[in-house]
Amino acid sequence: MKNIILTIIVIILTIRLLPAQEFQCDISVQAPTIEGTDRRVFEALQSSLYEFMNNRKWTNVNIKNLERIECTMMITLRERVSSDEYKGNITVILRRPVYKTSYNTVMLNFIDENFQFRYLESQPLDFNENSFMSNLTSTLAFYAYVMLGLDFDSFSPNGGDPFYQAAENIVNNAQNANERGWKAFDGNRNRYWIIENLRNPSYRMLRQFNYQYHRLGLDRMADNPDEGRTAIAESIKYLEQAYRTRSNLLLLQLILDAKRDEIINIFSKGSPQEKTRVVNIMREIDPSNASKYEKILAS
Repeated sequence: MKNIILTIIVIILTIRLLPAQEFQCDISVQAPTIEGTDRRVFEALQSSLYEFMNNRKWTNVNIKNLERIECTMMITLRERVSSDEYKGNITVILRRPVYKTSYNTVMLNFIDENFQFRYLESQPLDFNENSFMSNLTSTLAFYAYVMLGLDFDSFSPNGGDPFYQAAENIVNNAQNANERGWKAFDGNRNRYWIIENLRNPSYRMLRQFNYQYHRLGLDRMADNPDEGRTAIAESIKYLEQAYRTRSNLLLLQLILDAKRDEIINIFSKGSPQEKTRVVNIMREIDPSNASKYEKILAS
């Protein structure tokens, strides 16, 4: 009996010591406008994608369960192109915990409108980093690596480099794919331009923003709100620099979409001088939403 108990204890301890997978990703698949298809196909797809994202080891980094990256992927299918081919969009949301708080900050909230793939119920989801095997798995793997890069960048300067390289390899392998979203001429809001912006040295200031805003700013606010807010105000200058380099930059727009409301909330409690400096920058770099920043001055 003692041997059995000892064996159980050893197994439990071994499981706890094993490195966890990187993601804690909620995935949903909806097809509200597709009729005549057995709903079990979409349920099976959702289950398979959940396993693909959460049970695959994406890196060589040992990550504890509490450190798993939180994200959401919402797939909305609008059209059944053929018996096993679907077209729709995928919304990708990445969240990051803030040190010493229960607050999660949104780092990415993007709707990819170029999502078309083939899927048969019970088929294995094959993926190879060195070749294009499936638009479905390549798209999910691409966003997995982008999210890993954004998360690691927020904890250490340029910490996301190896993951952006992996995402770029996926894009390069997909250049001959029939599906849209992988090429420069497929539009200006697609996977090609996301990774181009992240890998382009000319826009490195946006990765510097990521680190300073999160690690030197948000993570310090629990202990010293004024110091954290000052660091965030300084980080916003990187956004201004990027805007003046290229005003229509996709990565800058993605950052603004994720951070706009948060920045308003943070600086509503700032000093009058701080409020004025931040509002002037945000009005310049986010002109279509300039009126929203009036909330900072009015508070």
